[in-house]
Amino acid sequence: MTQKLFLAATVLILSSPAFADVVVSFDEGAPKDQFTFHNTGACTLTAATLELDLSGSASGLIFDVTSTGAGVEVFQPLELVAGKAALTMLPTVKDGDNKLVLNIGALGPDERIAFTIDVDDTAGGREITVSGSEIEGAAVALTVENTSTRASFSSNAEASLITPVCS
Repeated sequence: MTQKLFLAATVLILSSPAFADVVVSFDEGAPKDQFTFHNTGACTLTAATLELDLSGSASGLIFDVTSTGAGVEVFQPLELVAGKAALTMLPTVKDGDNKLVLNIGALGPDERIAFTIDVDDTAGGREITVSGSEIEGAAVALTVENTSTRASFSSNAEASLITPVCS
């Protein structure tokens, strides 16, 4: 009986569909903050769009990419540090924006897209540094083949997207 249960469980696990999950993390750093999009799933993401939306954050986060405008003190433009080959084009970010879109051509399993940029809060706290609780509520959305999934950042500055089944 035990062998039959083990065999049935093994068949079920091996026949389960594969998912391409994406973990998004935010790392506060002075003067550059970093966002990392890590494909932790078993499948390549192709022709996908990742949208980072800071508008729902607890402290009104914005991108500070120029010396003039909405940001405070130090600024840092977007600098891609990993995954350039995965993108179809470099994203455009203006000072004071709270949204950014990454157009992905192909991002394989265990591959990452990462960029540095300055993120400031507009709620009157320590404007030039952002803690995990301040990014809480910001969201990421992934669209693949007209199917979207969305997740919000938790207080540990991470968001996990579970994507549609891939083949």
